[in-house]
Amino acid sequence: MDSTHGTERAYDLVLFGATGFVGELTARYLAAHAPADCRWALAGRSTGKLERLRERLAADHPGCAELPLLRADSADDATLRELARSARVVATTVGPYVWYGEGLVAACAEAGTDYVDLTGEPEFVDRTYVRHHERARESGARLIHACGFDSVPHDLGAYHTVKQLPEGVPLRVDGFVRANAAFSGGTLASALTAMGRGGHTLRAARERRSVEPPPVGRRARGPLGPPRFSRETGLWALPLPTLDAAVVARSAAALPRYGPDFRYRHYAGVASLPVALGSTVAAGALLALVQVPQARRWLMDRYQAGSGPDEERRGRSWFSVRFVGQGGGHRVFTEVSGGDPGYDETAKMLAESALCLAFDPLPETAGQTTSAAAMGDALIDRLVKAGVRFRTVDVR
Repeated sequence: MDSTHGTERAYDLVLFGATGFVGELTARYLAAHAPADCRWALAGRSTGKLERLRERLAADHPGCAELPLLRADSADDATLRELARSARVVATTVGPYVWYGEGLVAACAEAGTDYVDLTGEPEFVDRTYVRHHERARESGARLIHACGFDSVPHDLGAYHTVKQLPEGVPLRVDGFVRANAAFSGGTLASALTAMGRGGHTLRAARERRSVEPPPVGRRARGPLGPPRFSRETGLWALPLPTLDAAVVARSAAALPRYGPDFRYRHYAGVASLPVALGSTVAAGALLALVQVPQARRWLMDRYQAGSGPDEERRGRSWFSVRFVGQGGGHRVFTEVSGGDPGYDETAKMLAESALCLAFDPLPETAGQTTSAAAMGDALIDRLVKAGVRFRTVDVR
């Protein structure tokens, strides 16, 4: 590796997409929590919007009045290369990533710049692995996707669970997600885009499998589980075909602590059978609907990009992910929980991931990796101090 993670860069951290809904929440979190000696900057395509955001930040945090502003556009590769070369870590909220994200990944891989984003789009993650992982390994860049609610609580929660189980034996972990939250226009656009690109997603996954080496002498999987009633949690469990299980499985492939044969299954936890059945029908209908381009555009138009739930609604939101792990004759129950998952906690997770890469002593990694493999205990410690709860409920 020819890693350039030293302090010769102009900035420790640059936030790209700072003027969007989640971008501004992330900027506000950094303004309140970044170390005093952190050299950070805001980036986006509109200098005017960046200036107005800086004024809003400075009203609460006067030290932000001189915060550097960088103009960069996802459609202009030259500005992305300049951005990547200026920073040790780049955090981006600009999505849908399958449309707007690859140029920045390529620039960071080439420049040896650490990269974190909020994507939950499997196609984008697989495509960037195929195209940019090897160059990032050479340059020393750590490319870490899904550093928000997708998929930090699930990835680090499974990691936390595994650490409570015996070493060197086959392990099984199931995660059950519950949440009460609203969504923004940007989140809706990303979700509908991914749902409407099933063929592209399958092709990207096949291409990745053809080039990604499996772990030597070990197995790590993230299959869909069957719908069922979970006696361990008292919830009806509906399989979630999201990116999260794949992220957990990739952490398991990278870390021998997950044992010789690891399986993770990811579920939505629902309290009652009627709600479970209704949710299944609604999800199937939505998946069918978004295959029609006109219907997909109509749904996206219902929520304007850059909009999202207000502070009062976010204040009432919460999430909980319960984990059941077993192996070697032992069983453990753990939980990761917090406040508003899609926005307040996601902004916190993205910001703390970027700060972790910039300032914490971490394992030597490079290329496209995961939050657990690259940051593990250090990121858990940061999130716990920031108010996200990781707890071991019971060990048997």
